[in-house]
Amino acid sequence: MKPHKKMLLGILVCIISYSLPAQETPNNWHLLDLKKDKVVGISLKQAYELLEKNKKTSQATIVAVLDSGVDIAHEDLQSIIWTNEKEIADNSTDDDGNGYVDDIHGWNFIGNSKGESLIAETLELTRLYRKYKIKFGDKDKFSITKGEKQEYLYYLQLKKEYEDASSKINKSLSATKEEYAFFQQLIPPLQKTLEKEIFTSGELNDFKSEDEQLERLKKRFLGILDKNPGLTSEKLIKHYQDTKRRQEEIALRVSRNYNLEFDGRKLIGDQNDNLSEKGYGNPDVSKRSEHGTHVSGIIGAVRGNNLGVDGIADHVVIMPIRSTPMGDEADKDVANGIRYAVDNGARIINMSFGKDYSPNKQTVDEAVRYAKKKGVLLVHGAGNDNTNTDLYYNYPSALLEDGTVASNWIEVGASSAFADENLAADFSNYGMKSVDIFAPGVDIYSTLPKNKYDTRSGTSMAAPVVTGVSALLLSYFPELTPEEIKEIILDSGVMHDISVKKPGSDEKASFKELSKTGKIVNAYEAVKLALEKYTSVKSN
Repeated sequence: MKPHKKMLLGILVCIISYSLPAQETPNNWHLLDLKKDKVVGISLKQAYELLEKNKKTSQATIVAVLDSGVDIAHEDLQSIIWTNEKEIADNSTDDDGNGYVDDIHGWNFIGNSKGESLIAETLELTRLYRKYKIKFGDKDKFSITKGEKQEYLYYLQLKKEYEDASSKINKSLSATKEEYAFFQQLIPPLQKTLEKEIFTSGELNDFKSEDEQLERLKKRFLGILDKNPGLTSEKLIKHYQDTKRRQEEIALRVSRNYNLEFDGRKLIGDQNDNLSEKGYGNPDVSKRSEHGTHVSGIIGAVRGNNLGVDGIADHVVIMPIRSTPMGDEADKDVANGIRYAVDNGARIINMSFGKDYSPNKQTVDEAVRYAKKKGVLLVHGAGNDNTNTDLYYNYPSALLEDGTVASNWIEVGASSAFADENLAADFSNYGMKSVDIFAPGVDIYSTLPKNKYDTRSGTSMAAPVVTGVSALLLSYFPELTPEEIKEIILDSGVMHDISVKKPGSDEKASFKELSKTGKIVNAYEAVKLALEKYTSVKSN
């Protein structure tokens, strides 16, 4: 039964109110300073002032963005995109002999030689459930052999998790469709009447009409604003636009992530079981590039060019590597992406993705060890399931299958703008053993495809903040090892010994209990410590 419109309006008011920040923040809040600007940013301006005071110069640092794709033509990124000088464009020849044909600006591991690219894929959960369903789908506990018992129990676990998750996302799609339908009836008629896509509450309030329907819509729109302090007309319209985007994304996830019949590897055309295979894919790194473009802008969007945003690192080169579809990335692609980045000169690899299962984890572990051997730092977002990852697995992981922890790996949780009970982002994973440090990850403003800019939230945004600070350090202190960078980042972070809401609940915990360090990354403190430890010039 559909809810009454009045009931639906109440539900929507709650949704909108819940998504609003408690206080207003500037678009660049994550770069600002707590003492000066009253937000828990990374004090980036102070870091650059300290470097200038100590007459430090920088050199280019290559950062690989292992992600969904990057818009390499974006106005704020195009001048910092990595170019393979050893490769000749579009000659269908592997000029540099690295195994990848025409890889001018990186590589797409989820495409094929025809130039086609995989956009959405199943979850690893779906792939595993499909595999075991073929074997056990028509069996029960009375028809299996003694030797099959453990596998059968695993199949039942996968079955329950798959069915629960599939049901949950279908309910989410229904709710989002209903929310979008509500706003679709409310906002477009007002936009058409006012002849403005974005209008203010004052403009709407001044508008008078003899059309009773338009007056009712006006009253309803203004009523939502009245019931949500801090909500503006502009934000409400943006919420409507975001709801449309969210509905489309969830619909695609329903049709792909949980589709037992879909197999994206057929499009790629690789030898799926050959984990040592390389060379498959294509050089198109810009497909489905929203996520990777946003991540790249946080790290290094050109500073001081009076466009959109300033990135964190001022002398960075972004190497796009496409390995993550809308769904779960394959372990094989992650491992190959890491190796490609290492072999082509990347010093840092940002990995803003994750999943619950990793059937070929050993292949990824070998690539992590390879990166460590070659002196490459890995930065990974902890995930957005508000889960204690000390207790639950999240892949890829610094915890290797042999029980050791990769020393060239930083695991990052997400923090919000204000030093209050909401400091830990409500969605962020956490863990005193599994998460190293937190970084700004809520409402982070950055680049989007087609020269656009907007905010996004997630540990996907927090990881590139740490990557950006790491690249800043490496640009000015190029002799640093991954372990030294990690040590500086963790030791110099700012401690916040306050009581906060544990992500995903109203239960309180000390912020110190949510990660190994209990700290939030700070660029100024990191530069200060690097100067003290690795130069003879001391800072004040």
